[in-house]
Amino acid sequence: MRLAVDCRMYGKSGIGSFLAGVLPYLCADPGFDGLLLLAGEDNGDAVRAAVRDFASKTELVLCGVKPFSLRELLFFPRGIASRINSCGSYFSPYCNVPSGIRVPVYTTIHDLVFLDFPGLTGRLGVLARKFFYKYAVFRSKAVFTVSEFSRGRIEKLLACKKPVHVACNGIPRFMEEAKGQGRLDGIRKGNFVIFVGNIKAHKGLRTLLEAFPAFRAKTGAVLVIVGSAGNFRTGDEETRRLLEEGSDGIEFTGHVSDERLLVLLASARLLVQPSLYEGFGIPPLEALCCGTRAVISDIPVFREIYADFPVRFFRAGDAEDLEARMEEAWQDEGEIPPLPVKYSYGKAAAVIAGRLKEQL
Repeated sequence: MRLAVDCRMYGKSGIGSFLAGVLPYLCADPGFDGLLLLAGEDNGDAVRAAVRDFASKTELVLCGVKPFSLRELLFFPRGIASRINSCGSYFSPYCNVPSGIRVPVYTTIHDLVFLDFPGLTGRLGVLARKFFYKYAVFRSKAVFTVSEFSRGRIEKLLACKKPVHVACNGIPRFMEEAKGQGRLDGIRKGNFVIFVGNIKAHKGLRTLLEAFPAFRAKTGAVLVIVGSAGNFRTGDEETRRLLEEGSDGIEFTGHVSDERLLVLLASARLLVQPSLYEGFGIPPLEALCCGTRAVISDIPVFREIYADFPVRFFRAGDAEDLEARMEEAWQDEGEIPPLPVKYSYGKAAAVIAGRLKEQL
């Protein structure tokens, strides 16, 4: 299976996390022989470290062309395109497709939040994203996504007639290894609630900020937001006001390493994921893996993904209901039951590899 994989977004945001999760498993496939596109030296070092056990099976190609740029779309370097075309197929962990590629293309559309959730960007931004989504569908032999919810939205909003295969997210390898090695055992719970995400409106942080003062008054808890306050810029003035008013009970972690995130999730007493829209929603899965309870909104995708998991659902956007569910979870000192063995990047990679092999 000679496969070209776009690794330029490796380690960046949710797209990079998905790629980081599936790439080692793809490389481990007995039939894999890969060409990996790198964005630059720092990105290249991270990819090299991830696939070091499969160095003999991977060819690394430096490609400084930015994803979604005009150069990628119209003037992609012919030499790199030629090397990609020497492979059997091309896989992108997102929905960008360079020009000049003639081998079968497989793309990944994680969600359609910019089409489904108004106000995240302007009209031109929505049109640009819809163009890239539609172009990816047009160029793809098949599309991958991370949930049945997202599959339904892709088929409907993009009028997609190509096969759409679900390859769900999973728990990052460093978390699986830490749990398996017992490194999470004995970590004591702190007096804090953790939120992992960004300040974009669909993440629902405003609902949590509205619920938190009453919850803090009863419990004395602190809200720990993973990220930097400087990066939490928003046009949502109400969210900005709530952040400023509740600043004495809110802490920002700044950028955190994998190891620090692991400790934060394991020592938090509660994770809250108040999203109004997601394609999958990984933080609750990570929190549960680390032995931390999760209170999550009852949006359709969470009902799908976490139906069999020990989470508490609250009515999306309802601060009173969220505060009540947080209190219940805070007071629950029972053991978290074993989690279903349902999601892993190994399974996701098997879905991707299986579909690619079908074309051979």
